[in-house]
Amino acid sequence: QVQLVQSGGGSVQAGGSLRLSCTASGRSLMGLDEMAWFRQAPGKEREFVASISWSIRITNYSDSVKGRFTITRDNLQNTVYLQMNRLQSEDTAIYFCKLNAPRTPFSPPLTAWGQGTQVTVSP
Repeated sequence: QVQLVQSGGGSVQAGGSLRLSCTASGRSLMGLDEMAWFRQAPGKEREFVASISWSIRITNYSDSVKGRFTITRDNLQNTVYLQMNRLQSEDTAIYFCKLNAPRTPFSPPLTAWGQGTQVTVSP
């Protein structure tokens, strides 16, 4: 059973930077797996932030974070990172990592979420 454990986050002033980490255990990330970051602000729905395909490292970003956030992955550490620069108060939210693993001849499709981590940006 895969588990995603997040770390990082915290409080920062506008214009500052933070880095989030998400480490998978119980299963090696591989092939067509996709890791993504979502966030949920108070009173709002969870929204997509960024994603990365594990093997070919294609990345996607929401328009609101493009050019400020960078998603990367470390194959050996089984970890995905979200580097957040030039943070704005609108970035304040709980951030979640997510694994999407497609069906293979050897395993069913799999979705897993991290526990969430708070990011607070003060004006």
